[in-house]
Amino acid sequence: MSTANAIAILLIEDEEFDVARVKNTLRFFSERVRIADVVSNGRAAMELLEKKTDAYDVVILDYQISGGLKGEELIRKIKEIDPCIQIIVTTKMTINITDYEFANSLLKAGAFWYCTKYPGHIEEYIYQPTDFLLSIFNAYEKKKMEKRSLKADKTLMEGVNSLLEFRRLIGESKPMLQLRESIDKYAKSEVNILISGASGTGKELVAWNIHLKSRRKFEKFVPINCGSIPHELIESELFGYEKGSFTGANTAKQGLFEVANHGTIFLDEVSELSPSAQVKLLRVIQDGEIEKIGRTKSISVNVRLIAATNKNLAAEVNEGRFREDLYFRLNIVPLNIVPLWQRGEDILQLFDHFLEYFSNDMGVAVPAVDAKAREILMNYKWPGNVRELRSVVQRLVLNCPESITAKDVSNPMILPNPMLGKDVSGFEDMSSGHVLPLREVERVFRTRYFKYVRSISSSDSNAAEKLGLAPSNFYRMCKELGIK
Repeated sequence: MSTANAIAILLIEDEEFDVARVKNTLRFFSERVRIADVVSNGRAAMELLEKKTDAYDVVILDYQISGGLKGEELIRKIKEIDPCIQIIVTTKMTINITDYEFANSLLKAGAFWYCTKYPGHIEEYIYQPTDFLLSIFNAYEKKKMEKRSLKADKTLMEGVNSLLEFRRLIGESKPMLQLRESIDKYAKSEVNILISGASGTGKELVAWNIHLKSRRKFEKFVPINCGSIPHELIESELFGYEKGSFTGANTAKQGLFEVANHGTIFLDEVSELSPSAQVKLLRVIQDGEIEKIGRTKSISVNVRLIAATNKNLAAEVNEGRFREDLYFRLNIVPLNIVPLWQRGEDILQLFDHFLEYFSNDMGVAVPAVDAKAREILMNYKWPGNVRELRSVVQRLVLNCPESITAKDVSNPMILPNPMLGKDVSGFEDMSSGHVLPLREVERVFRTRYFKYVRSISSSDSNAAEKLGLAPSNFYRMCKELGIK
């Protein structure tokens, strides 16, 4: 090892006599260890460490150094500047080798090792020279190991951030802001979460965001669609089986709960689980154990469980199709994702996002979109939600490479029916199946429509402008309808 590649030491010592002793102790390995700098107080050491980033591998620190900044406080300050640097403490104090309290205080502060200054040859060396040198070599190896670990963690974190960017939730509507707030809040905990919402609203995307913001972000995220697997196979998929447990089981198979151990498992369409699978899932939640087919002993697993459904799970419980105890175990934290048509301007934000994504993917320029086309997109009810919007944008980019007009969007090949509403008339929803007086129907419609327009507007004035009303008239009508 050349001197340039030698272990770089920062010596913090205020007595020339002890500086000479340290140098004399290290001279036998001058090719492997070099004292890069010597300072006599804590403040000077801090200035050097801040100025010369990553210039030192090991700090040798006199515990009783002069000045206000010393001892455990100085150790903590050094570790704040460079968490990977290793600190060896020397002291004049006569220390009993069983003085665990003193040793513990140094190690808690961040020291790697400590020793007394007095060896057999007090005039020449620090401590026992061999042990002192070995501690420096070991400290250097520990620093390299911690730097590698830090670099690996940084790379992993960059991967997580990249995934978060790729799977980010797009939209600034009130429901989306509330959803993001809930994700940030509940990702920090380990509780079970039940996500409900119509098909295509992005339930798996929400589950991904919860996982990537949780303590388990470096572990596996295992999604499974319970509705896509036949009932007779769901248990072997979730919990696995042993070799020879049934005809055709030529090898053992890990279940998805084992695969997801220490990570997160996402059960989409959880309402489709068979009754026997529901019982086993309840056992996993209660005891943290799975029962593999063909195995007599249970296997412990540690997973974060996120479930999702597009059905009313409470109604499924009332109908006897879903276990009530399992429902309560899953529904610790309920998250509801609203349909796309209730998200206002988010529709256009998502449209622009997918437009740019598919244009780049196909290597074409992003086509211009006229105002009338955007109006049609805003007024469409999107029964297939975000999934349908994504497909529509992909078709538009394929068919309209230069510009997108209202005629393009109205094409039945693009939108099946641009005038499609939530249902054919909406009357059943407004009147609960009863015929109401026309005046009352008008009032119900106005109330709902005013609330909807206000929810997708930045202010009362903005809502009034969209409705073609003066702000004063909008405010008066809101008061009459009981909104204000």
